[in-house]
This record gives sequence, C-alpha cells and structure tokens, in this order.
Amino acid sequence: MCGIVGIVGERNASEFMIEGLKRLEYRGYDSAGLATLIEGSTYRRRAEGKLSNLIAELDKDPLDGSVGIGHTRWATHGAPNTQNAHPHQADGVMVVHNGIIENYMELRDELLSAGKTFSSVTDTEVVAQLVSFYLAQTHNPVDAVGKTLKRLEGAFAFAMIFDGHPDLMIAARRGSPLAIGLGDGENYIGSDAFSLAPITNKVIYLEDGDWAEIHREKIQVYDSDNHPISRPVTITSASAALVDKGNHRHFMAKEIFEQPDVIGHTLGAYIDAADRSLKLPALPFDLATLPRITIIACGTAFYAALVAKYWLEQVARVPTEVDIASEFRYREAALPEGGLAIMISQSGETADTLAALRYCKAHKQHVVSVVNVKESTIARESDLILPTYAGPEIGVASTKAFTCQLSVLAILTLAVGKARGVLTTDDEKRLLHLMQEVPRHIAEVLAHEEAFVSISHDLSRARDVLFLGRGIQYPIALEGALKLKEISYIHAEGYAAGELKHGPIALIDENMPVVVIAPCDQIFEKSVSNMHEVIARGGEVILISDKGGISQAGADASVSFEMPDVDPFIAPIIYAVPVQLLAYHTAVHKGTDVDQPRNLAKSVTVE
Repeated sequence: MCGIVGIVGERNASEFMIEGLKRLEYRGYDSAGLATLIEGSTYRRRAEGKLSNLIAELDKDPLDGSVGIGHTRWATHGAPNTQNAHPHQADGVMVVHNGIIENYMELRDELLSAGKTFSSVTDTEVVAQLVSFYLAQTHNPVDAVGKTLKRLEGAFAFAMIFDGHPDLMIAARRGSPLAIGLGDGENYIGSDAFSLAPITNKVIYLEDGDWAEIHREKIQVYDSDNHPISRPVTITSASAALVDKGNHRHFMAKEIFEQPDVIGHTLGAYIDAADRSLKLPALPFDLATLPRITIIACGTAFYAALVAKYWLEQVARVPTEVDIASEFRYREAALPEGGLAIMISQSGETADTLAALRYCKAHKQHVVSVVNVKESTIARESDLILPTYAGPEIGVASTKAFTCQLSVLAILTLAVGKARGVLTTDDEKRLLHLMQEVPRHIAEVLAHEEAFVSISHDLSRARDVLFLGRGIQYPIALEGALKLKEISYIHAEGYAAGELKHGPIALIDENMPVVVIAPCDQIFEKSVSNMHEVIARGGEVILISDKGGISQAGADASVSFEMPDVDPFIAPIIYAVPVQLLAYHTAVHKGTDVDQPRNLAKSVTVE
C-alpha cells in the first residue's frame, strides 16, 4: 500500500515528509520521492528502493521550502524505478497518487493528441497532465482539479502542489484513504493518521469522493459534485498504536473500507496495466503440465480456496481439490508427483497449514503460498510466494485479507489457463480488465453501507440464520455465515442452495432469516425457486442480487440489496463485501466486541 504525506506550513517540508514517510513504511513500497515549492516553483527528489536512498539524495542535493508532498510507491503501472517514482509533474503541476486510474489509457491517448508528452508509463502522470491541460484553460488550480476529478475512473487518493501558488495544496480521495491534519498556522495530509501523529492529533477524514483545498490557515472540503461542505474534526490517538481506526468505530470497519485500495495494490503487483497482461514472478515449475492442484487452508482462507476451485476447474480446466488443513494433515492424502499445492494463510504462520505444506513437500508437490506476510514461515518454506498486499489486518474477522486472497487466486487461475492453452491472449486481456474494475465496484457497494445498518436491526434479533448460494456463490454463503457467527455470536450456517430440501428446509419458520446470495446469472432461476420455498414456509428472505435479479424476484423478498451488474468471473469478490457489512452492523447493533470476538485469535499458530 503506497503512502502519501504533505504539508502547507512554515517548517522545513522535507524533514516533515521524511518523518511521515518513515511512519508509513509498514504499508510496503519500492520507491520514494518528495517535492517542495521554492520561491514559486516546484522541485522534486526521487529514488528507487528504500527511504534511505531518498535521504541520501536529499543529503547530496537538499530541498528547502515549507510546502510539499511526499510518497512511498508500490509499483502498479510501470517498473519500480526512479523514472516512475512519485511525485509526477506536468507544466508546474506536481502530483502524488495512491490507487489505480482505470481509464488512464484513454485519457493518455486524448492528451497525446492534444500535444502533451509523457516521461513515464504510470497512470499517475495522466492525472498531472490532465490537471495542467485544464489549468491552461481555467488559470485556477481548484477549477482544474474539479474538472479532472469528473474524468477519472477508479479508486484513488492524491495530493498536488502548483507553481506560483505558495499557500495551496489540493488533496482528493475516491476509494483510497486520506486524512487531513490540522496544525497551528499549517496543515497536513497523510494516508492515515499514524503518519501525522508526531505533529497533530486533530484530523479530518475525507469521505469517499471528497476533495480539499488546503492552505496554511484554512481548509475547504468539496464533495463529489464540487459543492463546498464541512467534515468533522476528530481527535485521534494514532501515536499510541501502529495503525489507527481513522473515522471508523472499529478496525474491522476500517479494513472493510480499505478494500478498494488494497485490492488495487494487490492487482497492481500482478497485472501490467499498460498492455493488460499478467506479470507473475518467475515460476520454478511448468503450469502447463500440472496433473492436479490441491489447495489447503483454514477458516476464511478455506472459503477463498473453494472459490478458487470453481475458477480453476471452470476457467483453467485443471482438476482441483480443496482441503481444510487440519483434516488434510491426518488423512494421508494421495498426491500425484509434480502436482501443485497452494497454501493460503493471512499470517503465514497457521500451524495446520504449515504442517500440510511440509506433507506436500515430502510428497513431491510444488508449493505456492498465498500470504499477507512475506517473511512468514509458510512463505519461507514455499517454492514460490504470491503475496497479498492487504497491509496490517487488526480485526480478528478477516475481511480485506480474504478479498485480496481471492484477487491473487483469480490472477493465478488466468496464468494457469493461459499456460494450458485454454485462454487466449484476448481472453486474458478481457478478464484482466474485469479484475481491474473490482476496486470501483467494491467502492460502489461501500457507498450504500446505510442499507445494511437498517437490515442488521432485524437480523440482530435472530437466533439462527441461513445463508444460501449456488455455484461460485456457495463459498460466499459459507463466508457470510462464518462472519456472522464470529462477531455477532448468532448461530448461522451456509448451504449450497440445492441442498435446502435435503435437510435445512425443516428449520424454516417465521423466526428464521435466510440470506440469499444470487446474482442474475445462468442459475438464477434455480436460486429463485429455493427462495420461494423459504417464503412459502414463512421464512424472511434477505436477497442480495443485481438489478436484473431484483427486478425478477425482489418483490417477493422481505428485503433486497441491489449490487452492481458485474461479470460472473469477478462476482465472488464483489459479493463478499455485503456479507461482511451485514455481519459487522449486526454485531455493532448487538454490542459485541467486533475487533476481538471472544475465544478467537487473529493467527492460529497452535493445533
């Protein structure tokens, strides 16, 4: 996860920004840079690698100035080198940026036609060039940024400074987090409050779609329609902890809302956005000749594995088995020599999964790990790691780690399908384009959070809840039930909808809410039949579907939540979010300990 800091003040901006960037190193990065405004002109310093390299550059060639922006970058568009490092500039506009601009290629072509020239292959430079294009027309940075924001698609946060404007910084966010810190005669920005903790505990958290005009003595926030608005000032305790809850009540809520950002960074590690192609690390084995894939995990990661089984068999056409790690290690599984074993673990330290890994290696399997901690034991003992870039996940109930795991597994599926000749280059580009749209779709779901607050009031009174899903949504039903159990302590079960008449239907009565997860796909009619079986027995149905599904069946449900219309390939990642929100708000309404539910630990390192 990239990091942003900035200041409009009186102190040395470079010193402030280096300190802030140090506090953001936990987010991960591969280059760093900063820019300041000196006597009306912007100047920058950038370096590949760690902050120590940037500091060395500043030691050789210092930057004065009291207005500046800084950035630690995790490469998405373009290699991790100095040329692609932030800040990016264009005709007196200097920009740092987190996230992904999905339509940057179209905008780049438009700007090239208008005579603009580019010095990098990043999506960020498109933002700088587009602002400079509008600035030449309006001669007003605020108007130019307002026009630019209307053109951008994707999830992002950015900050800008401008030649000739020594008391101005502009910041914006859509999907990616950004905070404004308030000082005495100076103001600041940071990716989170932790980066600002040494100098202020007064923070304004920009809401999704907000952008802000920041001066030394005043701040003006605008909403997504460019209307001036006010946002509350929060007193934060970020200095006392590694990460801060921001303007969220719980870490779990913060982590749910970080998903557009962290999924974007995870995808950026595996997709070459310039030509929409895969960029996996070098593989020590041949994906084309795998006789079988075995995926092993625990808890929520196990449900990610179940989704991957659908993908790998339907899209890549390779036989795939999924096992719970604690069962796999004792059943003495027969494994074909040269098969691939995939271990999924957020911490990389899960005891049962580690034991399964060692069993697989002893039986001559290639081992790939999908982990959030690259230095973990599971990662070290694997032949190859495919890291997620979810950042620290504090809440015990996994949210952003789960969707990042799904994102990596989807990418791996495409790599396997391509290697086996099942997917063409056109298929690859189409499906990768769909993956790049995931952050935007999740941000759209999150923008309607209030609907789940209302639904949760009724759900919190239930003693038991059923979750139903068909096909690739079946694992999401299992995950929804697990989330509700974990943090609200309501008994919940997830079922394949076709199994309803094989037992669970006996439980249906007016006191049994049933959550039906059913996008309008080729098996939607069968899901509707199951829904009507519940309704006929007095059950309360909560339908999660898209516009087409709700049009066909929503009137029969007690409550419906409309999802974006998305391709079935990416639907499991998007539909994971509403079941997270449903569980979260139900738990909040019940007053349980959301972040640290009873009897549970974040990482299970003992059997």
